Amino acid sequence: MRSEEEVKDCTLLGNQGVKYPTDYAPELLETFINKHPDNEYVVTFNCPEFTSLCPITGQPDFARIIISYIPRERMVESKSLKLYLFSFRNHGDFHEDCVNVIMKDLVRLMDPRYIEVIGLFTPRGGISIYPFANYGDDEHQEMARSRRMQAFENYNMVK
Repeated sequence: MRSEEEVKDCTLLGNQGVKYPTDYAPELLETFINKHPDNEYVVTFNCPEFTSLCPITGQPDFARIIISYIPRERMVESKSLKLYLFSFRNHGDFHEDCVNVIMKDLVRLMDPRYIEVIGLFTPRGGISIYPFANYGDDEHQEMARSRRMQAFENYNMVK
């Protein structure tokens, strides 16, 4: 069981009065302490109902966002992540920008060893867009390069 001190920064989890944001809100992101910083392990979030707006037409864009990271000292709390991702609902940005903003916000929040964010956007005008952004600390630079190369190969397999 976690102590109150360990979860003091998690104000959204269990809070019944939480309101869903209507605008991009990175300040919603919260963290908790990683109890296993000596282990390198992967945490993956699958967010199949991501929406944002086209910055030109204002039409909605839909995507599955996959976030995977190797934590260091802090980890993102999942309810805060859900609310943060929901805050893109009325945010007008290109697919590539959304994926990079999400990655950079999470890097600033947690300082992970490694993180990647993939956006599998549904087709518009007959074209699907699958942006991939990743970051690796000094020890994970080769992994970051390798995963980017794999993204080129994997996207040819996505249906």
